[in-house]
Amino acid sequence: QVKLVESGGASVQAGGSLRLSCAASGYTFGLYCMGWFRQAPGKEREKVAIMSGGSYSRSYADSVKGRFTISGDNAKNTLYLQMNSLKPEDTAVYYCARGPQGFFCDDYDQYTNWGQGTQVTVSS
Repeated sequence: QVKLVESGGASVQAGGSLRLSCAASGYTFGLYCMGWFRQAPGKEREKVAIMSGGSYSRSYADSVKGRFTISGDNAKNTLYLQMNSLKPEDTAVYYCARGPQGFFCDDYDQYTNWGQGTQVTVSS
């Protein structure tokens, strides 16, 4: 059974940093596309960062490029999102999700396993 558990959300001041973690279980972590998504109040869920199976490629939303970094630790079955230079517009619930196996990660309909989310609040 696939299980994803996020942690690390908090309230921070603008300009601060946070690292989110997503503990994965029930499958071979390193083989699958993994992603971070977020949903702000009154807005649709959006992609933040995607990492392919084997960590061969990464992609980011334009709004977070240069500030956020997605990474994974296969030994710990854990996905991370390092968030620097946080802005108030980064405030949202952040979710990790498992996508398809392999390297083609852009079909978001294939992200069928989701964590419960972790709240990030950035104040100005």
